[in-house]
Amino acid sequence: MIRLEIIANHSVEENILEALGKEGVGKHYTKYPVIFGVGSSGPRMGDPIWPEENFALVIWCEEEEALKIKRVVEGVKERFPDEGVKVFGLPEAAPVAESAQAEPAAEEKPATAAGEKPAAAGEDDLAGYFVAGVEGESE
Repeated sequence: MIRLEIIANHSVEENILEALGKEGVGKHYTKYPVIFGVGSSGPRMGDPIWPEENFALVIWCEEEEALKIKRVVEGVKERFPDEGVKVFGLPEAAPVAESAQAEPAAEEKPATAAGEKPAAAGEDDLAGYFVAGVEGESE
């Protein structure tokens, strides 16, 4: 399963939903109707200074559908290049094993060689979480 997040200006919301419907993808989603932030297209704060607002769709789907959704969103972005349309993808994380949830006691932590930086907890678990062709901005 892939978690897709589509974040875009409200001005293209209908275009994105219509395009997804036309292709028969992204039928089940969670919508965040108003979100604020600052991206590469500039601030969207919904206030008198930066009046525009974004919305977001979160879609869980299989990789094949995720790639189709990415292409659909890219098509909308091509039609409206200045409206701040992004799509991000992240595979479903594997459940954390019970033994990995607890921090080892200080005396149980492995020693590191002088000058060696200790590995962050779960650092190796994140390798490969972004899927080729789905991750990053849709540009």
